[in-house]
Amino acid sequence: MALGARLEVRQGQGLVITPQLQQAIKLLQLSSVELEAFVEDELERNPLLVREDPHPEVESGEVEPQLDETFAADRIPDSGAESSLDISREAEASPGERATGDLGSDEEAGGSVDWSRAGPGGSGSESDEDISQRLPEARTLREHLLGQLAVSGLEGARHAAALVLVDSVDDGGYLRCDMAETAGRLGCDEAFLEAVLGVLQGFEPTGVFARDLRECLRLQLQELDRCDPAMVALLDHLDLLARRDMAALRRACGVDDEDLRDMIAEVRALTPRPGAAFGGEPTAPVIPDVMVREGPGGLWNVELNSDTLPRLLVDRRYFARVSAGARTDAEKVFVSDCYSQANWLLRCLDQRARTILKVASEIVRQQDGFLAFGVTHLRPLNLRTIAEAIGMHESTVSRVTSNKYISTPRGVFELKFFFTAAIPSTGGGEAHSAESVRHRIRQLIETERPGADVHSDDRIVEILRTSGVDIARRTVAKYREAMRIPSSTERRRLQVVTG
Repeated sequence: MALGARLEVRQGQGLVITPQLQQAIKLLQLSSVELEAFVEDELERNPLLVREDPHPEVESGEVEPQLDETFAADRIPDSGAESSLDISREAEASPGERATGDLGSDEEAGGSVDWSRAGPGGSGSESDEDISQRLPEARTLREHLLGQLAVSGLEGARHAAALVLVDSVDDGGYLRCDMAETAGRLGCDEAFLEAVLGVLQGFEPTGVFARDLRECLRLQLQELDRCDPAMVALLDHLDLLARRDMAALRRACGVDDEDLRDMIAEVRALTPRPGAAFGGEPTAPVIPDVMVREGPGGLWNVELNSDTLPRLLVDRRYFARVSAGARTDAEKVFVSDCYSQANWLLRCLDQRARTILKVASEIVRQQDGFLAFGVTHLRPLNLRTIAEAIGMHESTVSRVTSNKYISTPRGVFELKFFFTAAIPSTGGGEAHSAESVRHRIRQLIETERPGADVHSDDRIVEILRTSGVDIARRTVAKYREAMRIPSSTERRRLQVVTG
């Protein structure tokens, strides 16, 4: 067979992920904080993008529309939820009056939704303020220690060494540096640094500048004048206390059961992290992306939190002026690209909001028992069920539920919280949610009466099977360990300690 080169033309179909599609996929999985950062970058890069002015200036009683292509929370139509859901929105109207607009029905959903009014930010109330700005700023542990150092009387080299040690204290109050290495770096004797540390360990709160848990507890016991030889032996054997090996601990301390219980009670009353009471880096609060409230007739109102949605505009008037003044081909291409990218970004943001609302509405429909009655009524749910119900791919639902939070009457939860594995029923009935089973295991253990036999894993299996849950012993043990609940043997030892 002769070999040769030839030219062939073939026709086929294939999926090409364009840069625009990649951007849409990226926006879908961003959290509200990440989305805000992304929008800020786009505003700096694209001169045709501007933020919507929430308080436009009014001249001669009218507002001249200079900007259009608005993306805002009030442009999000029906998510495709069934009639059991009442999805609310905030309607834009004049400052003195608010009215709902006729948005029509969603063709994809094939149904209509009753749109109702909501307060600013999707919260239904105008009293939602950032009260953190009105609270006094918490004093940090470092500032507290430096204040005591200023009146401690340490001077010269001792004061300089103390500053280095203060900078080595973590948020819990523990000293996180090697004394020998620090002494060598400062060019002083380790004994000199230990003497400075001895002064610093007298600072408030008691236990600060400790190098480990044992030293932290010892400093607190010394202040209470309770650091006797038996208590020192207890601190030397904290590992036995952690294992609840009371027999070995009693022999090590040389005390009886009653004295040991009193000593353990005193240790438990101490503070293992003395610096935790002081302010540190502020923790960013979780801002829900979706709000759920109970409506009339047992319905659930589902709406997007408009505070998490960027309000952007494309300045067409500026685009017309700049494009008319463009002279070179490069300038014309740049202006055209900015305009198309700005419009594409608004469409992506609009589609992102629609998708989040659609997925959240279906989750609420599936898990209405949890919202009404609690975690024991949480149903087994997976991504495929939601994807098939709303006509989307599982990967899309997975991206939507990542780093997105929903505010419900029972608290704020990540959307992935509602997806739990199914545990079969003994009678062949409806399966049980793994989360609800974990809750029942926790309840069984928490209701154990003092002095009575604790529930072993086998006994918990029997109780759950009696109530219709077909579960294996290893599954009970896995759930118990995940909840950081000790075994029945350790709980029995703990009952002996606590009396």
